[in-house]
Amino acid sequence: MTRIVALTRREFMTALSLAGGVAAFAPLQRVFAAPATSPEHQWDWLVGNWDVRHRRLKERLLGSTEWENFGGKSALWLAMGGLGTIDDNLVELPAGVYRGLTIRTYDKATRQWSIWWLDSRFPAKLDAPVTGRFDGDAGVFSGPDTLRGKPIIMRFRWLDVHSREPHWEQAFSPDEGKSWEVNWENFFTRTATKATPIDLLDGRPHEFDFLVGHWNVKHRRLRARLVGSHDWDEFDGTLSNWPVLGGHGNVGDNVMHFPTGDVRGIGLRSFDAASGDWLSWWFDGRAPTTLGPPVRGRFVDGLGEFIGDDTVDGKPVRTRVRWSKITPTSARWEQASSADGGTTWEDNWISDFTRARAP
Repeated sequence: MTRIVALTRREFMTALSLAGGVAAFAPLQRVFAAPATSPEHQWDWLVGNWDVRHRRLKERLLGSTEWENFGGKSALWLAMGGLGTIDDNLVELPAGVYRGLTIRTYDKATRQWSIWWLDSRFPAKLDAPVTGRFDGDAGVFSGPDTLRGKPIIMRFRWLDVHSREPHWEQAFSPDEGKSWEVNWENFFTRTATKATPIDLLDGRPHEFDFLVGHWNVKHRRLRARLVGSHDWDEFDGTLSNWPVLGGHGNVGDNVMHFPTGDVRGIGLRSFDAASGDWLSWWFDGRAPTTLGPPVRGRFVDGLGEFIGDDTVDGKPVRTRVRWSKITPTSARWEQASSADGGTTWEDNWISDFTRARAP
């Protein structure tokens, strides 16, 4: 479990990880609608763009009563037909501004949301998720972590969610929930009902700029991998992709019309300036609580190649992803697997993208 320190990515994760809301094209008055019972609509009230007023305790679980106040911004989009959300955040800490983003996915089996946080200062690592659910107007999400090497429980609550100023709070418990110390509060003020990206940073990487926007996709997928199969399925899909983390990341909402039924997923990419690599994660709507390791790599002469660990039928393999044939209106994505450490590769998925419309 990642240790929490000052300015931790996890504590801000929930401070803004639960920033999401009112349906992208909904009128402003929907902010005050009755609580949603369907999970596809539980974050509708928070879709859009927000100014955020932060109030944070300077020291945690040390008896401190000193608070610091600062501002921020948040933007949230729905994904996976409402069973996922993506938010992008800017935090104006007194020690310096930074960016972060949250992915949320809903598990129908447990009726809980899983919440992952990615801090732009640690772009190669996603925190383990916290989990929870809404009960009427309130949302409660919790999970274990450590503070100064000791185990704690974190609790995140959304309050006043249908008011003009939704309120989020974070609390820590050092005694398994017997007592709680609130150490961070956020108050949200709406600036737009439809989410748009937060301002991009100067000096950002531009390799994935081509992918921003809306796409139609032609997929061709091998039915069985690494067994000598030559049977392929062909089907259509769509992708909507936008920049996050000031342009040091991008996120895509995917719909794939498999022969057996629609499949939805979220693709997340972040840039690690220290290594010069991009990392790419996939959140699959069919397994919303499971996240595999990322593929990582870079672009060279217009070709992007990304490699990582994976499993096929329970056996470890290597996965390779390539981006090629990139133009303003088209691109190709290819996936291959290797069972021998990368000596040989079997292509198993090819996707051809045609731009549908600009961002």
